[in-house]
Amino acid sequence: MNAEELRAVQAPLKAEYKEHPEAARVLARAEGSLDPKDIAIVVDAWHGKVTAGLHKAGGGSGELACSADMLLESLIGCAGVTFRAVATAMGVTVRGGKVIAEGVWDARGTLGVDRSVPVGLTEIKLRFEVDCDADRTKLERMIQTTERYCVILQTLKSPPQVSLEIA
Repeated sequence: MNAEELRAVQAPLKAEYKEHPEAARVLARAEGSLDPKDIAIVVDAWHGKVTAGLHKAGGGSGELACSADMLLESLIGCAGVTFRAVATAMGVTVRGGKVIAEGVWDARGTLGVDRSVPVGLTEIKLRFEVDCDADRTKLERMIQTTERYCVILQTLKSPPQVSLEIA
């Protein structure tokens, strides 16, 4: 897809969303089934099922998916697609590359060893290793634009209101 094709695909959507803002509200949904025999959940992923369980640092075997890794996978998926859309819109040829996310969490918080230690990822680094025809200045602008429009990155930077309920 080139810049012209991208604009052609997005133009009617943008017009619709300007005229009918409520049409732009998209419901994202995920579901999983609790494993009755293990400390795990089977997540209905996009093209199959993924079983998530305890990380080795929390007492797991290390054989099941780690939820923190899954979060980072979501981040790189969104950042990578957003970067490619930005590159396309800017007419930049991307020959290849990688998007890498690394996060740090402290198991003492999760295991209740030390209540002063936060539970969850406390640091995330996102790195772009890109082979493209953009100079450094343009590449930096592309990364800034990616940051601005990446749904998952913006969700992590400005967390949404989250509620829990029992059905």
